[in-house]
Amino acid sequence: MEKTMMKPTEAEIEILEVLWENGSQTVRFVNEELEKKGKNVAYTTTLKMMQIMTEKGMLARILHGRTHIYTPLMEKDHARNMLVTRMINSAFGGSAAQMVLQALGNHRASAEELKEIKDLIEKLEEEQKKQ
Repeated sequence: MEKTMMKPTEAEIEILEVLWENGSQTVRFVNEELEKKGKNVAYTTTLKMMQIMTEKGMLARILHGRTHIYTPLMEKDHARNMLVTRMINSAFGGSAAQMVLQALGNHRASAEELKEIKDLIEKLEEEQKKQ
């Protein structure tokens, strides 16, 4: 399996999210941001996770003086697509519709979100008609 095709865990996604939002950063910065989000993670745990993610090809590490700076190598959409696919397959028996119904039943969607969903459904229906 190609390194960049590794599927990130939920904890790895949380680290990637910090880097996607803030750009290349140190372990300390990432750890502090995780703590701000309510994650009680020790610095050494964050360090070890980011080292593993570097070995997996999810992050690049650059030495800047005595500090290591980490950069995400995975694109946000690619990582999220893998996570969603894994969730659909494991929790919803492969049914994207069941996942969407569950999500909409548990989360109050805004009018804007509902419009986006309707637009996507219309687009998908149009594509099906063409087939």
